[in-house]
Amino acid sequence: MKISILILGITLVLSYQTKGQENKESYSNLVSSIDAIVHKHEFNGVILVATDTTTIYSNVVGFSDLDPKTRIKFSDQFVIGSISKQITAVLILREFEKGNLRLEDTIHNYLEKIKQPWSKKITIHHLLTHTHGISDIEKPLEFTEGTQFKYSQLGYELLAQILEKITGKSFEISATELFEEHKLKNTFHPQHKKYHNLVKGYVENEQGILIFAPNSLDNYVPAGGFISNATDLKKWNQKLYSGQLVTKESLKLMTTKYATRIHPIFETVEYGYGLLFKEGEENIQIGALGYSPGFVSACYYYPQDKTQVIVLENNARDLGNFKNTFRVHTAVMDVVKKQSLRVAN
Repeated sequence: MKISILILGITLVLSYQTKGQENKESYSNLVSSIDAIVHKHEFNGVILVATDTTTIYSNVVGFSDLDPKTRIKFSDQFVIGSISKQITAVLILREFEKGNLRLEDTIHNYLEKIKQPWSKKITIHHLLTHTHGISDIEKPLEFTEGTQFKYSQLGYELLAQILEKITGKSFEISATELFEEHKLKNTFHPQHKKYHNLVKGYVENEQGILIFAPNSLDNYVPAGGFISNATDLKKWNQKLYSGQLVTKESLKLMTTKYATRIHPIFETVEYGYGLLFKEGEENIQIGALGYSPGFVSACYYYPQDKTQVIVLENNARDLGNFKNTFRVHTAVMDVVKKQSLRVAN
């Protein structure tokens, strides 16, 4: 009996050692693959691939300011574009958890100044899922609420206004309190004005020349204007997917399919609350891309092995073809997804 137990113990140790060696070799191949992607394409920014406990890949390439040529630092901050939407969704769900709102509540419950008849039909859920049909506060709906998907920045601005009505605080203060509570020291609402390491964003003009984009922060903040860096986005992912920002039940709401969209980069994707994924992949690859003039971002999580990818770039090239604009981001995501599936299996 003792001999059998000893043999079993030796077998388990050897198994763990073999598995560890396989992971080490696999991570080495992953690093080589990402290096090849970076070298193949023009890239200017920060890439981080990590698990909860291990940094697998970290790289900083290029400049935070092209004139003068100031080198980017890993700690530098970027405008994160539509990655911002999951922050707004979390703020909404935290009020939902407190019983301060219901997801089926209509806009009219909170924003009485909107006199359109549809204000008594459009719900918070419709706003979160881009299924509301609002194109302009002064116009009729483009389609009957809940029947179609149309990507909307305005919908998330209305969510922020609802939060302000409920909390009695500005959206900027509510967001700042969330970031401070969870020690996200490099994440800011741009009106907070305490960020000091925001890089400059550049767009490629018709002549192929990169020029400074002065309008990087002109978007609605709740939809696409938050500022962060790779370290904080890693921490955000860890806290979000472990149930520290919202409950597990609320996280399930965020990761549930509510609407389907034909995406300019991913073709067909499913939408939850501020998060997107391909059909059936909410437990494989989930997150968001972000674009703001001059800033091209990706923040994705791989639940099977708790890996995440963060790619922050401040040079936006080939804007006539967004697949090319995001080519480094999606290529890195692809190799990490394959790695995650191999490790899980």
